[in-house]
Amino acid sequence: MNPEESAGKAPNLAQMAASKLSQMGDRTKELGSAMQEPARQNRIILVIVCVVLLLDNMLYMVIVPIIPDYLRDLQQAAERAQTRAPPTHGNSSNISAHQRASTGEDNYDVQIGVLFASKAIVQLLVNPLSGTFIDRVGYDIPLVIGLSIMFLSTLIFAFAENYVTLFVARSMQGIGSAFADTSGIALIADRYTEEAERSKALGIALAFISFGSLVAPPFGGVLYEFAGKRVPFLILSAVCLVDGVMCLVVLKPFSNRERANMPVGPPIYRLMMDPYIAVVAGALTICNIPLAFLEPTIATWMEETMNASQWETGMTWFPAFFPHVLGVFLTVKLAAKYPHLQWFYGAIGMVFIGASSCTVPACKNFGELMIPLCGICFGIAFVDTALLPTLGFLVDVRHVSVYGSVYAIADISYCVAYAMGPVVAGKIVHDLGFVQLNLGMGLANVLYAPALLLLKNVSQMKPSHSERNILLEDGPTGLYDTIKMEQKEKKRKGLCTTVNENGIETFVQRSFSEEESSGGEYA
Repeated sequence: MNPEESAGKAPNLAQMAASKLSQMGDRTKELGSAMQEPARQNRIILVIVCVVLLLDNMLYMVIVPIIPDYLRDLQQAAERAQTRAPPTHGNSSNISAHQRASTGEDNYDVQIGVLFASKAIVQLLVNPLSGTFIDRVGYDIPLVIGLSIMFLSTLIFAFAENYVTLFVARSMQGIGSAFADTSGIALIADRYTEEAERSKALGIALAFISFGSLVAPPFGGVLYEFAGKRVPFLILSAVCLVDGVMCLVVLKPFSNRERANMPVGPPIYRLMMDPYIAVVAGALTICNIPLAFLEPTIATWMEETMNASQWETGMTWFPAFFPHVLGVFLTVKLAAKYPHLQWFYGAIGMVFIGASSCTVPACKNFGELMIPLCGICFGIAFVDTALLPTLGFLVDVRHVSVYGSVYAIADISYCVAYAMGPVVAGKIVHDLGFVQLNLGMGLANVLYAPALLLLKNVSQMKPSHSERNILLEDGPTGLYDTIKMEQKEKKRKGLCTTVNENGIETFVQRSFSEEESSGGEYA
């Protein structure tokens, strides 16, 4: 090839490269503008939040088949290290070794219970603070904070080699969940303002919560068996990182200033004193108690009463995912057609949960046990899908449309059940028995269902929009709008504008009729 031909091809290559870069830039701009389209952005945000909830619940349940076995290995290694030490006294060393073994078994059970409950306890303590923080700064920044903490806690889980590090990772997950879960659900409620759309979006989010909780134990057990302890946590941390990047790209949390013109929500203690919100929070706690109390106790009961194999105990809850999704689907469809009966759907769900819980001890084999467990998850789907949108509606009509604190209350309701589960359930089974535990949980759900009658007239409540609310929601967009709003406010207070001899506009008191004064605000 002569120098003239090579010199002629060089500009062509440069032009082709520039053309490709220009096309890539145009496509990036098109993608960015498409992502900023409100309807499409809402769908992307729903995907981001669903992945957050999926990750949180998978991380909550993935340790069920991993950590007990891993801690037992650590404990046995420590005992082997102690037995290698030369004995100081003959007979007394055997007695002390036996005492250490029994004490170690007791400590092992306590350690497992505390480790499992620590996440819900920390989340319960942090939620009042996270709800207030979300109301003040918006939904996007707390979502990024929660995802970051969840990412770090997952990595710590992967590389932890002692109980203290596992406990720190589990507690950090509770902090991350308090921010990510609450802000995610509140963001859905804020973006989907129509009741039918909000119910559908929250129903999809609940389906991901259920899927994460039920698929995590087999996911973690299989990977732990064939790939080791670190692999499931590294996979979850990678998904968490990708979701965090999507959140930064779509929401742009640190460049968003929309909260400057948004109203400030009421404090969380005032929402807790609202009788309607209190009834919903109580229902969310009561309906989740059977699931929270059965998870740590049902495996032992199955082994003792029906000689269940390890795969049966591991797959106990997985079939219940399908009736849970069915319950979500039915509730969303019914709520769209009969929105005034949300309280009734919740009551039906609680009765379903109560009846199913009472029949659990009567099951004699794995196949029979699937029926009441599916009934419990089906009822929980009814209650959650009906009452979570009701919380958003109650805030809309009785308070200010800011959702951080009210969904922090919902998260607190869940955490109360799951914090008590690993600690209280074992004590009840030990002192009273498994049958009494299930009968008590079933009776509590059936007796609480009539309390939802208090929500019967909630759908008839109407929000009131004053001129102040409109100003807070939209805000003046320019100097002209600001001046016009000030003039309207002065006129409403009985002042009118005059121009003095120096050409300066002033406001003076004027009298006006009762009809004029009544037209300043409207509902």
